[in-house]
Amino acid sequence: MNTTAPCRITLIANLNDRCRVGLDRTSKTMFTQNCLASIGGGDTVTGLIAGANLLKAIRRYEFKPGDGPERDYGSLEFAGERICFKIDYYDPALEYGSEDPADASVTRRVMTIMLVSDY
Repeated sequence: MNTTAPCRITLIANLNDRCRVGLDRTSKTMFTQNCLASIGGGDTVTGLIAGANLLKAIRRYEFKPGDGPERDYGSLEFAGERICFKIDYYDPALEYGSEDPADASVTRRVMTIMLVSDY
């Protein structure tokens, strides 16, 4: 793909937004076990409910200037914990890094939600 840098960054940011808000059907969302345990107070059911509410908050997340132009990272306060999310780019088999994160046909996005201390 032959695009200029600003257009490329905008394209990646838009693809990342689709992943973050749940519109990219090829993407995956992962929670660290430590994150779910912390926001759920150690209870599995409470952790799953809290995880759904956290995902809702991340989908509504408003980026700040320091978050970066590709919108692949953000952090917020949730249930008394400092939480962050990071979007990584993989090949379609999820084995290696993507050759071109701006090309949705060769990239699978994985958003990991974790405690800031896990990062």
